[in-house]
Amino acid sequence: MKKLRVGVAGIGFIGPAHIEALRRIPGIEVVSIFHPFEDECKEKAEQLGVDKYYSEYDQQVANDNLDCIHVCTPNFLHYEMSKKALEAGIHVVCEKPLATKISDAEELVALASKTGLVNAVHFNLRYYPLVRQMKTMREKGDLGEVYSIIGSYLQDWLFYETDYNWRLEPDQSGDSRAIADIGSHLMDNLEYITGLKITEVMADFSTIHKTRKKPLKAIATYSDEKLRPEDYADVPINTEDYATVMLRFDNGNKGVVTVSQVSAGRKNQLKLEISGSKQNLHWNSESPNELWIGRRDQANSNMMRDPSIVNPEAAGIISFPGGHNEGFPDTSKQLFKEVYAAIASGKQPDKPSYPTFADGLRELILCERICESDRKQAWVKV
Repeated sequence: MKKLRVGVAGIGFIGPAHIEALRRIPGIEVVSIFHPFEDECKEKAEQLGVDKYYSEYDQQVANDNLDCIHVCTPNFLHYEMSKKALEAGIHVVCEKPLATKISDAEELVALASKTGLVNAVHFNLRYYPLVRQMKTMREKGDLGEVYSIIGSYLQDWLFYETDYNWRLEPDQSGDSRAIADIGSHLMDNLEYITGLKITEVMADFSTIHKTRKKPLKAIATYSDEKLRPEDYADVPINTEDYATVMLRFDNGNKGVVTVSQVSAGRKNQLKLEISGSKQNLHWNSESPNELWIGRRDQANSNMMRDPSIVNPEAAGIISFPGGHNEGFPDTSKQLFKEVYAAIASGKQPDKPSYPTFADGLRELILCERICESDRKQAWVKV
C-alpha cells in the first residue's frame, strides 16, 4: 500500500505532538519538517527521527511530493503557509487560529473550496470520546432543550511575570491571546456539542501582568527552566491573561465562559456544564474518561469511557477497551484518522466529520467579536 507522505511545518510544542499522533496511524509517513533556523531544525530532525529538514518552507512544499502539510508554526504564518500548500495541490491540516485576520481566513476557505483539497483545523479537543458522546446524546434527544451552558478553560503556564512565550506578542499571535488560544477550543466544543450558534457576546478582559520579563534566550513552551534577573528584559503586555464572556444562543438561552492562563494549579483544564430540560451533563478534560450525568428525580450517574456502553458514534473514536484510559495525545490521532481517510479518497467530503477551514473562520469571527465587545464594554452581535 502506498504511504501518504506528510510534512510538518513548525517544531515547537505542538508540531512534535502532530508527528507522534501521525505515526500511530498506519499508512502515513512523516518525511520532512520545517523550522526557520537550520541548526535547530537539523537537531530536532535527529531527535524526532525525520530524515529531511528545511529552513525554507518553499523548499519543503516543492521538493517532497507531499500529500499533506501540517502547519504548526506561530499564528501569523498560518495564512501564508496554508495558502502556498493549497496552491501547490497539497492537502492542509492547520493549527488554530486559521489566520490572524478574518479576510485572510475567508480567502483560505474560498481557495480550499475551489481546489477541493482536504482542509482541516486542529480543534482536537472535539475528539475526546465523551465529548462526542455528549454531542450524540443531544442529537438523540437525551438532553432535551439546552437551557444554559457554563464553560471554562484554565491554565497556569503564564502565572508568573517571568513566564514568556511568542503568544504574548501580538505581531506573532494576533490581538487576542487567552480567548484566541484556548477560548477558541472552548467555544468550538460548545457549539459542536449543543448544535447551537452563539449570536451575541459580552466580554470583559483582564491583563494581570501589565509587564512581563522576556528571556533574552529562547525557552520552550511549558518549560520550567530557571533564569537569572539579568537574563530578562521588561516587555509591556497588551493581550488578555483572563476573560469572562457572557453568551446568547440562537435558541434564546444563555451561557457564560471563563478562560485564564494565570490560574495556579490548573495545567490544562477545559470544563463544560450543559444543562438541558431532561438532564445535565458535566465533563472535565483533566478527567476525560468520565462524564457526570445529573437528574432531578433520580440518582445522578457517572458514565465511563467504554466502547461497549457509549453511543456508536463515540465508540468509533475509541481505540482501547474500558478501563484502558485514553487522553490528549489520542485526540489528535482520532482527528487525523478521519482527515486521512478523506485524503486517501483525494478530496474534501461534502459533509466532513472533522473541523474544517470553515470552522476555523467561525472561531476567528467569534474571537474578533469578543475582542470588540471588551473594547466597547457592550453586547456585540456575531
